[in-house]
Amino acid sequence: MEDFGDIRMSRRDLLKAGAASATAVAVPAAQAQDSPANVNTPSPGASRPPVVASVTLDVNGRRHTLKLDTRTTLLDALREHLHLTGTKKGCDHGQCGACTVMADGRRINACLSLAVMHDGGKVTTIEGLGTPSSLHPMQAAFVKHDGYQCGYCTPGQICSAVAVLDEIRQGIPSHVSADLNARPQMNVVEFRERMSGNICRCGAYANIADAMSEVAGRQA
Repeated sequence: MEDFGDIRMSRRDLLKAGAASATAVAVPAAQAQDSPANVNTPSPGASRPPVVASVTLDVNGRRHTLKLDTRTTLLDALREHLHLTGTKKGCDHGQCGACTVMADGRRINACLSLAVMHDGGKVTTIEGLGTPSSLHPMQAAFVKHDGYQCGYCTPGQICSAVAVLDEIRQGIPSHVSADLNARPQMNVVEFRERMSGNICRCGAYANIADAMSEVAGRQA
């Protein structure tokens, strides 16, 4: 039995009184949240309508003007809007290289780049390198040396391989270049380092290096 001045109550009565007080506080708050005044009030984190922009891209020699949500990646613009599905969506986090394309002569991960960033620019995808009847030398070398197995990463591998040879020809060093002031060499060590961002889950790396070596030898 608890004694509160002139009021005496049992522990059971005290617990009941506490529960009733908590309910009395909670019910008005819940009603206030459901009141008509709050129904149409957006929360601070509510989504906003998308911002749309006109984007012009020169893709594989053809000019395209698209109306895109400014958050659209270059990868989604290529696949979903231009239906160039040769460029693959792998991790969508820039970690596998399956989406590699060449933008203004430089290889990039299309999943990490917004389409609006390339407005007016030139983009080359695997579809722009060659055709089944007229393969690019790198495509032909991949076939000859079995540089693919499941083939999912192959478009990105080939685009990256073509760009790698061009980087070496331009004298751009890598982390394994012995002398940063000297022109890098066309060799397997350079190829492996520069291609390290392109993951092949089937493990065809040796064959890919062989294909690149053959094309590099021809060009030299």
